[in-house]
Amino acid sequence: MSGSISAPSPVEDDGLARSAPSAAGVDAAQILAFIDDVEAAGLELHDLMIWRGGAVVAEAWRWPYGADRLRMTHSMTKSFTACAIGLLIDEGRLALSDRVASFFPEAEIAPDTRQARMTVEDLLTMRSGHASEVSGSIWRSIETSWVREFFRIPVVYEPGTRHVYSSAASYMLSAIVTRITGETIEAYLTPRLFEPLGMAEVRWDIGPDGVNPGGNGISMRTADALKLGILHAQKGVWQDRQILPRAWVEAATRAHGVPDYGYHWVVGDGYYAALGVFVQMVVVFPEADAVIALNSAMDESRVLLPHLRKHFPAAFAGGGSAAADAALAGRLAGWPATPPLPSLVAGDAAALAGDWSVHDNMLGISAVRLEFRGDTMRLSLTDAESEHGVVAGHERWVETTTDLRGASLHHGYRLKDAPTVAGGRWIAANEYELVLHFVESAFRDTFRFRYARGELAIERFVNINSGDRAWPLLTAVRA
Repeated sequence: MSGSISAPSPVEDDGLARSAPSAAGVDAAQILAFIDDVEAAGLELHDLMIWRGGAVVAEAWRWPYGADRLRMTHSMTKSFTACAIGLLIDEGRLALSDRVASFFPEAEIAPDTRQARMTVEDLLTMRSGHASEVSGSIWRSIETSWVREFFRIPVVYEPGTRHVYSSAASYMLSAIVTRITGETIEAYLTPRLFEPLGMAEVRWDIGPDGVNPGGNGISMRTADALKLGILHAQKGVWQDRQILPRAWVEAATRAHGVPDYGYHWVVGDGYYAALGVFVQMVVVFPEADAVIALNSAMDESRVLLPHLRKHFPAAFAGGGSAAADAALAGRLAGWPATPPLPSLVAGDAAALAGDWSVHDNMLGISAVRLEFRGDTMRLSLTDAESEHGVVAGHERWVETTTDLRGASLHHGYRLKDAPTVAGGRWIAANEYELVLHFVESAFRDTFRFRYARGELAIERFVNINSGDRAWPLLTAVRA
């Protein structure tokens, strides 16, 4: 199904108050300067929300993203997992000193070993004793028990002594929540966190053990991610109700063992943050009573942090003016504008259209079909599993869904039935470009189909990824 799209509209029922920046003691000129710096650096910032002292003072989503869309948060999920651990400790059902292996007797971990001595706190602080990181992108391809995989990892160091960031540790925290409560961490947090904060739609992936991955897998709206930061800025209080224990918030957001990591929170100078790969981020400035939430497609947080530190918390030091407020509002008003998609030249559709047989390749793709019909085009790819496709606009953008395979370009995710904004155009008489914005994620894929001397060349590349950013070149002949 596909249809024309318009500019995204803000979510009006997120439960958050709004204020002009200057009325909340925020200098809008600093926010504008931050945006200028980010754009000058060529960084891809998709959305931005800023809250100060009880109200949202700035917010915008670049096309084709929007306030009403869910967003894949990646490792920002870890800070939600920490909330569940804090709540279970407050309920007296868990202790930081509890040993991980005690919850999984079927693992039959030998006593008086490093693995047996690993504690809940060791998982929270990423000091499990493992020698290297396990990324969610690795485990997503494993269809057997991830708990079993965890206990296969050698414990090289004494737990609690060496920091090695790993989503495997976070997965085990989620698995412990499930062992204690008999329900997923998502089900456990829904009445205790998500519903009280008015998080209307939270989607959390599920692993092969029936466990939500504790280190990744949450998709939610930007405003709901912002609420996590606001809750912590307010020491666990939401609308006069203590949702998280104050002592837990304070413990989770200070460093433990290393200077820049707490209990599944990144700790910086004057701030702490929930941080996901490709820079999905909630940053809390506790002394300024301020929170920033943003989503991006950037290589690492280190490329953004210099710009954040330059302008924040300086923007919260008071000042501001109505003129600066207006200038910021005017700038952000242009973010949702839909860009045109004109062809660069007149193309030869007949040369590309039809069925193509793909030469042997490591991706297992055997056939390609291209169809051009008026203001739409359709791409179909056949692999060992089945045929997958997408319908896109020609010289226009349409919103659709697709099941095109591409996990190797998407941090290991198979984006099945993914909401997609798709459009294509001719960039040469014999070359067609198709762009797919996977709008619930950081990913934007580009296909290029080029016809020459009786053969079709097929390229596919992505704007951001933890691994390869392009497929090997595919070639095909008429079927």
